[in-house]
Amino acid sequence: MSASARAKRMKRHHARNRTATLSLVSLMDIFTILVFFLLVNSAEVQTLEPPKAVTLPESLAVEKPRETVVVMVTPEQVLVQGAPVVSVADVDAAEGNVIEPLAVALKAQTDRAMIRAAATDLSAREITILGDRDVPYRVLKKVMATCTEADYGKLSLAVVQKEEAMTAVGAGT
Repeated sequence: MSASARAKRMKRHHARNRTATLSLVSLMDIFTILVFFLLVNSAEVQTLEPPKAVTLPESLAVEKPRETVVVMVTPEQVLVQGAPVVSVADVDAAEGNVIEPLAVALKAQTDRAMIRAAATDLSAREITILGDRDVPYRVLKKVMATCTEADYGKLSLAVVQKEEAMTAVGAGT
């Protein structure tokens, strides 16, 4: 028995209007790639937020900070990567330029997480010093001397970037 023309037409119509299905495997691949992309690019942050305990001096700095070992010198204490190491009073009272507890903490940072190139090349090792503007220079000098003694080749002092003063040269009255 043969099907009627209407039955054949309905069969063709239903074959054309088949509902679309989602491939979950493809969606999972896309989301995995998106997550990896976001994880890789989130490490490229260039802001170095100074803590409220440290008031940084102002400068016309042009270069953006890089991710390095951070030594913070507050008016009360010296911290390495946020962990307190020694008090500023002890640093100021100490004889010589090398601060022994700070040197030990910096050596531990070097051993813990340094890039392979930085492990062999001293000039590739970087450290950023966040020094409060009220800390005496003799304390900062001892901190910098200890950093160079701990095999850090590049020292950077963090400052707050102030805007250049706009001057009107040759402006009419």
